[in-house]
Amino acid sequence: MSEPQFVNTESGNLRRNLRRIDSIFLAVAAIISVDTIGQIATSGAEAVTWTAVLLVLFLFPYGLVMAELGSAFPAEGGPFVWLRLAFGKLPAALGTLLYWITNPVWLGGSITFLAAATWQHYLVPASPGGFADYAFKLVFIWLAILGAVVSLRYGKWFIAAGALLKVGLVVLFAVTAAIYAARNGVHGSLAFSPSIGGFLAVVPVLMFALVGFEAPNGAAEEMHNPRRDVPVTVGVSGLVSALCYLVPVFGIVLVMPPDKINGLGGFLDAVRQVFSVYGGASGAMLTLAAVVFVFVLLNQGCSWMIASDRIQAMAAVDGAFPRWFGAFHPKLNTPLRVNLLSGVVATAFTVVATIVQSSSASAVFAVVLNIAVSTLLLSYLLIFPTILVLRRKYPSIDRPFRVPGGRAGLWISTVLIYAWILLGAWQTIAPGVLDQALGLPYDFQATWGVSRLTFELFTAGTLAVLIGFGFTGYLIARRQPTPVTEVPQPA
Repeated sequence: MSEPQFVNTESGNLRRNLRRIDSIFLAVAAIISVDTIGQIATSGAEAVTWTAVLLVLFLFPYGLVMAELGSAFPAEGGPFVWLRLAFGKLPAALGTLLYWITNPVWLGGSITFLAAATWQHYLVPASPGGFADYAFKLVFIWLAILGAVVSLRYGKWFIAAGALLKVGLVVLFAVTAAIYAARNGVHGSLAFSPSIGGFLAVVPVLMFALVGFEAPNGAAEEMHNPRRDVPVTVGVSGLVSALCYLVPVFGIVLVMPPDKINGLGGFLDAVRQVFSVYGGASGAMLTLAAVVFVFVLLNQGCSWMIASDRIQAMAAVDGAFPRWFGAFHPKLNTPLRVNLLSGVVATAFTVVATIVQSSSASAVFAVVLNIAVSTLLLSYLLIFPTILVLRRKYPSIDRPFRVPGGRAGLWISTVLIYAWILLGAWQTIAPGVLDQALGLPYDFQATWGVSRLTFELFTAGTLAVLIGFGFTGYLIARRQPTPVTEVPQPA
């Protein structure tokens, strides 16, 4: 089969603003999800064990696969292009829609809720559901969208600042936790022995937390040399991310009693605990840490908007989504219309989630995070197999990086990560079913803070609306003239 070609009608509105270090910062900003650290730690000390297991058996092979795909097919829109090449326009439309929609739902859900809870608890008190609460959430969302709208020429500095502050906060916490443990002993549980129940509880959130290597490829044609830089970006960001999950999760379970850890405030609760070693300066340092934490959450949401909005915009360029959304602003060089659509979706979701939160913000945080996890994992069920298809369909295309081990290595890596994603997706859509099938106790109300009916209506209803939205967008696009677009030929 001849080598693939890709005609991007928006290429004239793109600028190569991302050097290797910028791509690394973007990957770090995207992959390290500080909002999930507390939720991971709710599984106790065995969360450390399962995190280590998944770093080896999921993150490593996943990084290998994305390094090959990203360097061999470095077209703007990354995952959309891979799906389009491998499976055609309709699967690419649905897979990309699920991938993209995850991020405004996540931004308007768990990220904004955690930022608001942090702001109100540590900085400016406000009542959940009140005017100040809504005002903060809406300003937070649209600041993140503004960061995605700004040209990458300038926006990359904002992303770099967030990535550095994120790593710096984790390092400061790790050092302080060690000092605290040396002075005060261990307050948490050290039962690191893994269990099936703990495994099933933590896997979906860990899957969500560890993905993101493909995010910089959303802006592949804005990189200076993606064929050279993508494998390095994957390697460096993977190592940094591994440490930035293992260390804080270990620190939390080390200093916090198991019954005091919750997903909404777990990380900063532990920060407050260990910062007591600084005596009179602890209050000021905790305030500073809260400000940095909110900024990092804003930066995290922005980085995913930068990547995923470009991916969805390229779907529109190709006619897999209404073409009106495929325009890149000629001066900003960003997909402004998709950026604004993301802001609208995030705003709608945060308003709905705030209305239904009633008395339990922690329960809503867990449920809306679960929705974001489910949509992303479902998209990966389509994205990951593309490497097998593209190896077969385009064997002669130049691949600067290949998954080592030949065909066996490729299949082992792909099957391994697909099995993990399949398990994680099942656990987000039908939590507790597998536990009960294995004879494990599972109290749905105690785990989620809501009834199963409420959970399923919110989760399944959201998924149904999103899939319907994707089909509608595809059908509308079919009626519109589209340019001749196949798939990418690397420069």
